[in-house]
Amino acid sequence: MPRLREVPRAEVTDERILFFYDHLFAPDRDPAVDHGTATGSPGDWWTVFAQSPEVFRHAVRGFALYRNAELDPALRELGQCRAGWARGSQFVFSQHCKQMRALGMPEEKIEAIPHWQTADCYSPLERAVLAYTDGLVLDGGRVADRIFDVLKEHLSDKEILQLTYITCMYDMHAVMSRALRVEFDNRPEPIVEVAAPEGYGDRDISADLTGG
Repeated sequence: MPRLREVPRAEVTDERILFFYDHLFAPDRDPAVDHGTATGSPGDWWTVFAQSPEVFRHAVRGFALYRNAELDPALRELGQCRAGWARGSQFVFSQHCKQMRALGMPEEKIEAIPHWQTADCYSPLERAVLAYTDGLVLDGGRVADRIFDVLKEHLSDKEILQLTYITCMYDMHAVMSRALRVEFDNRPEPIVEVAAPEGYGDRDISADLTGG
C-alpha cells in the first residue's frame, strides 16, 4: 500500500477532488477502497494527493497545460515517457507509453524508449528531445549546446520552454510516486543484500580475491 493514507470519499469536501473521484472512478465508488482506473492503475495517486487540496489543485493545474500548449503532443509524450524511464518510475513510464499509443506513435518508437540512443526510428528532433530529457533528468539540467541547437532549429522558444517545464514536472511526479510508493511504484526497494550461504560466517572475501 502507499506510504501515506488514502483519503476516502466520505472525508472529501473539496469540489475539485470530488470531481476527479467521480470522473476517474464513479460517483458511487470510493477510490480509497475500490481501486482501479481505466488505464489499469490502482488510482491511489489521487487518493494520496487528496491529503492536501492545495497540492492536489496545483498538480492538476499542471495537467491543464496540455490544452493550450503549442508543443506537439508527440514530443511532449516522448519527454514524459523517457523521464519516467530515466527516473525509474514504472508508473510514469507506463502511463505515457499508453498515451503515446493514443496519439498514434508507432510501436517501434515506444519500445525503443529505454534504448533510444541506439535506435534509428527517431527523427533528428525526436532524438534531440530524448537527449534533452536525459540532460534534464539524469544530468540535473546540464545540456550540451549541440542538443539545444537542434531543438532551436525545429522549435520556438515558447515550445522549448513548454517542453522543459512539462518534462521537469513529470520528473517530479516520477520522484514523488517512487517516494510515496503510489500506483505502479508501490513496490519494495529492489536493491537489498543477498544473504551469504549458511556457514559463511565472517569470511574475508578480499582474501579470496587477492589470493591472501
